[in-house]
Amino acid sequence: MPTAPSSTDELDVSTLRRESRRAMTDVQHLFAFRLAGLRGRARHAAPIALGVIGLVTVLVSVVPAFVPEYDLTRRDVLILLPSAFVSVVIISVVSAATSGGGRELLPRDQAVAFPVSPTTDHLGALLMAPLNIAWLLQCWAVLGATSYAVGARGTLPLALLPVYLWLFTATSMAQALAWSVEWLRRGPHGRLMVRLLTVGAIALAAGLILTDNVTPLLDRSPTLKIAVGVVAGMNGGGLQWGGVVGMLIWLGLLAVVVGAWLAARVARRPARDELRVESSSRTTRGNPASDLVALLRTDRAGILRSVPMRRGMAVLALFPGLVAIGGSFRWDMLGIFPGLVASGGALLFGVNSWCLDGRGALWRDSLPVSPRLAFGSRVLVLSEILLVATGVTLVLAALRAGLPTVPQLVAVLTAAVVVTLQVVATSLRWSVRRPYAVDLRSSRATPAPPLVMVGYSSRLALATTFTGLLFNLSSQGGWATPLLLAVPFVVWSATKLWRTSSAWTDPATRARVIATVAS
Repeated sequence: MPTAPSSTDELDVSTLRRESRRAMTDVQHLFAFRLAGLRGRARHAAPIALGVIGLVTVLVSVVPAFVPEYDLTRRDVLILLPSAFVSVVIISVVSAATSGGGRELLPRDQAVAFPVSPTTDHLGALLMAPLNIAWLLQCWAVLGATSYAVGARGTLPLALLPVYLWLFTATSMAQALAWSVEWLRRGPHGRLMVRLLTVGAIALAAGLILTDNVTPLLDRSPTLKIAVGVVAGMNGGGLQWGGVVGMLIWLGLLAVVVGAWLAARVARRPARDELRVESSSRTTRGNPASDLVALLRTDRAGILRSVPMRRGMAVLALFPGLVAIGGSFRWDMLGIFPGLVASGGALLFGVNSWCLDGRGALWRDSLPVSPRLAFGSRVLVLSEILLVATGVTLVLAALRAGLPTVPQLVAVLTAAVVVTLQVVATSLRWSVRRPYAVDLRSSRATPAPPLVMVGYSSRLALATTFTGLLFNLSSQGGWATPLLLAVPFVVWSATKLWRTSSAWTDPATRARVIATVAS
């Protein structure tokens, strides 16, 4: 009979090394398994995408060092580096904690046939963490800022080494913290305790912002030691540089071990949120007034009863608003926030919208309703959810932005409508053209493979950011200028939606999508 340790076995010191070696081997096999499942051009696109990410990382680590010094001097950037290092931790913690421990290397439904140990799951989630556009942009910004601050020196690699180690350490620490949050969430009264901790953290952040204590707190941040290591490496290394490098290596490895230990504890507790959704009973509602109302009810229930959807939308609605409050953004700068919220909300499910139905897609397609009506229901539900999240963000941002002028208010509201239509039209086109079979019942699931999600998020973020900046500038031309500017954007998005709906009415296209998401 098998003698390998199961997820419920305690790991003592004597078996820890053997378990770690086995987990690393399993991760290699799982990566090979995932790559073997790629189809079509995705099989060749995956290595290219990874190569592009590596190339961009090298370029942002080297090119800024040769850029001439501007009004923002290299010394000024060097002083700001500790705050940038703190932001890496915040982004990593929010990304991992809201998804219940990070991304899944092996989906939950496949793990039934191919069980893996919690240590393997933890290492896989840790390796998948960088495949996140928010994480990548934050790390590229930190590396570029460090390279600019150091300048074109022969000691640039020594100065960058503490930063690379900090990215590894911060991600490992965030992953361990995420597992601890998930362990708490799965315990007795876990949902209440996590919500209280979240409210407490938000209240603490708001208090620091309102009392202007953010800067003094950042000045005493432990990440100052990493900046000291950068300066020591810039000057040629030495004992101080070696001490910082050794400390980061030790903390990173410790965080990996602690994360694996916590992942094993999480595996022993049932996923209460997912089980509560799947086993709960609901009161029967009255008959809908029309087919459209019935479809809207079904689509809304599929989203609101999904654990990752609820967590993700709450974070998207609150986090950008808190950033706007902390950064004291003015109304002439708020136009970029609707695009960030809308693109982030679409990445929760919109880019593969039909996967929400799962096996139920077979039943839904058999209903005696027009396919175009079903498509319209999905458009309305996705739009209203994105607009609600955008509205919450703008309300929070307005608390510190003051009273806007009429052109500024019109520009921001118009930008919210335009970028929502942009994101909805683009997301539903991707949903029809490139569907994926994904089980979104798991709190750690993503609607598409990680590398595909990086591409989706990059394209959405680029388009919506450009649109938001354009509407920010349009507020200077009077209140009518944003409205006139919105006309071509709305017409183009409506045309894309109409073409996608026409494709959805084609039985062959619809059968391909349904067969994929229901498999």
